[in-house]
Amino acid sequence: MTSPIELTRRHFLGGSSLGLGAIAASSLLARDALAGTRLAGTDLPPIPRLPGKPRAKNIIYLQMSGAPPQHDLFDPKPKLKELDGELCPKEFIEGRRLAFIKGHPTLLGSPYRTVRVGSHGMQATELMPNFAAIADDVTLVRSMWTDQFNHSPADLFLFTGSPIAGAASMGSWITYGLGTLNDNLPGFVVMVSGGSNPTGGKSVWSSGFLPSEYQGVRLRGKGDPILYVSDPAGMTREVRRRSLDALKRLNELEQKDSGDPETASRIEQYELAYRMQSSVPGVMDIGREPADMIELYGARPGEASFANNCLLARRLVESGVRYVQLYDWGWDIHGTSPGDDLITALPKKCKEVDRPIAALVLDLKRRGLLDETLVVWGGEFGRTSMNEKRGGSVYLGRDHHPDCFTIWMAGAGIPGGRIVGSTDEFGYSITSDPIGVHDLQATILALLGLDAQRFRYPYRGLEQRLIGPAAGPRVAGELMG
Repeated sequence: MTSPIELTRRHFLGGSSLGLGAIAASSLLARDALAGTRLAGTDLPPIPRLPGKPRAKNIIYLQMSGAPPQHDLFDPKPKLKELDGELCPKEFIEGRRLAFIKGHPTLLGSPYRTVRVGSHGMQATELMPNFAAIADDVTLVRSMWTDQFNHSPADLFLFTGSPIAGAASMGSWITYGLGTLNDNLPGFVVMVSGGSNPTGGKSVWSSGFLPSEYQGVRLRGKGDPILYVSDPAGMTREVRRRSLDALKRLNELEQKDSGDPETASRIEQYELAYRMQSSVPGVMDIGREPADMIELYGARPGEASFANNCLLARRLVESGVRYVQLYDWGWDIHGTSPGDDLITALPKKCKEVDRPIAALVLDLKRRGLLDETLVVWGGEFGRTSMNEKRGGSVYLGRDHHPDCFTIWMAGAGIPGGRIVGSTDEFGYSITSDPIGVHDLQATILALLGLDAQRFRYPYRGLEQRLIGPAAGPRVAGELMG
């Protein structure tokens, strides 16, 4: 005979809409915003903090998934343009592992002009005219490098510190260390545009070995922001409240028997899901913004777009979300067809993101939020100085290149109008101030007041770190100013 407890649990977790909603919400973050607070029954070390006041409270990371070509955007190379079409130096290919290039390729100069922007004379592509309005707020980093040259492992390495799936994402580490600033919203939010998830998949916002409540929450641009966030037909708020209270009592009984800390996490996840039913729809309704603000971003209420996501990112950090991750797919410019060609695809992608990104930085600045919000723009690796010409293609495109790529950062007290690092005359190798992926991660943690060297989590007998086990990663002081 089935016991009442078993029947009730099966009703809540298996057959009801509440169960589906709870499963969908299982990644939501705990409400406790006190750094160092731990779930009951755990014995974890306190979060190591750096002395002094943190410079950043929030992060907005703008990831151009697919890796934008730095030569054509923010690292212009006149010499490369001068020698366009000539065979590349042999050292570019001898002993090198390239993803798709075969034989002896030719150099590829950018088909686009660069223009001077801002009061410091920074150079940027003509394809992003709105960047000029924020150039004096930006530190341009031309000397990033990674040790991964394919998309999925490079995505994972950038956002989890490991090229192998299973590690915890940077957003999860940050919310684990600092919590959320609004107990009615998740601390780590993800939004995707461009028609595809990043190649690294959902692992790039996974909590990995960290407790499950620190996983990123994917918000959708159309329909319910989160699946099942709305009450199903026939269920009132009162009924849902009583259902959650009953489920809480069942979980408390289970925790008492098993001692599993994940049960306590589950209780809080259900509670946050309930609170989010009221808070998330309001935050996600960009139609509440003034018409001139919607126009500034180029947003379209009710549609899914990168512009909408940028406006939502401002609304989310303004409401207390700690870490907002925007992925925009479509930057894998190989030149195999018109869909990934430098002449047709790159201008289209630049037009889609240029206006909303500039609007985001300007909007944060006008509201006084840029001082405490770090904005990062970039990709997972760079592109080659040579034309890929895969299979004899007549289109223009660049292969994957891990040795150097460009990102930029703004906000959190980072001086603007600066350029950090440099590459050679072909944009193939770094010539000054190399900054690795783990260095970037350590710097982001430092801006938030977290000590990347001592910030650890015990798992499978090892002290896991976002920046990996090696002693090499450093806080890049040249980025912080």
